[in-house]
Amino acid sequence: MREKRALYVSGYLGLLVAIVAGIGGAALTIVQATSDSPSGIIITVGLTLVILSLLMLSSFVIVQPNEAKVITFFGTYIGTITESGLWMVLPLTSKATVSLKVRNFNSQKLKVNDAEGNPVEIGAVIVFKVVDTAKASFDVDQYERFVEIQSETAIRHIAAQYPYDIFEDASGLTLRGNADEVAAELLRELQERLDVAGVELRETRITHLAYSPEIASAMLQRQQAIAIVAARQKIVEGAVGMVDAALRKLEENGIELDAERRAAMVNNLMVSIVSDRAAQPVINTGSLYS
Repeated sequence: MREKRALYVSGYLGLLVAIVAGIGGAALTIVQATSDSPSGIIITVGLTLVILSLLMLSSFVIVQPNEAKVITFFGTYIGTITESGLWMVLPLTSKATVSLKVRNFNSQKLKVNDAEGNPVEIGAVIVFKVVDTAKASFDVDQYERFVEIQSETAIRHIAAQYPYDIFEDASGLTLRGNADEVAAELLRELQERLDVAGVELRETRITHLAYSPEIASAMLQRQQAIAIVAARQKIVEGAVGMVDAALRKLEENGIELDAERRAAMVNNLMVSIVSDRAAQPVINTGSLYS
């Protein structure tokens, strides 16, 4: 079912007519009923005006800003009013209110296995708005609850498609390193699920992402080890460059070293630069060849 515009007119003039008809009809009925020679025709007219006034009062509807009224007439959907104000529609109709405001849904912290089978905790915020009141009212049961359930289902499915992190190959998408891409994929998949409810997504964002407590400590040690190895590689590369520059500088200044002294110097410089502790100087008073 698709949303359509209901037939309605301004309710201010109709309200005035209903009040006048109700008061006039009640006055005619009371005056004729208490008179010495009551007229049945006038009493009938008065009662008709009172009934007409009551029917007109049942046709008024007030629409607040950023709200819509879904109008049904004895079970038949006749349209939706989205313009705020006082309006008059068919009498004896039912008017259901649907909010058109932009709303947030914060999912719970869901425990999911990522693409590598590691248990992770993930949560997201979903920003949505109703754009088709007919679908939201008649095609699903409680569209707010529908959004919650479908959001959690989509979050679980997306989280299982990507690893939390990649330690060997950095070219793939990960939940931690590619939050924007993962959020865009979540938006696309969830929008397909919510089209049936007449809901439009404005934004999806990952708000919580962490390893589950049972493996968090082990994964933290793994990340620390990888960071230490990467840092050591950079330190070694820099140390080799510094030693090479030192040897070249000595040669440029006319200081020649044989192979054994070069090896000893390289060893001392590498230990001094690479070591994570301050070097302890040792003065050698002897000779390498003694």
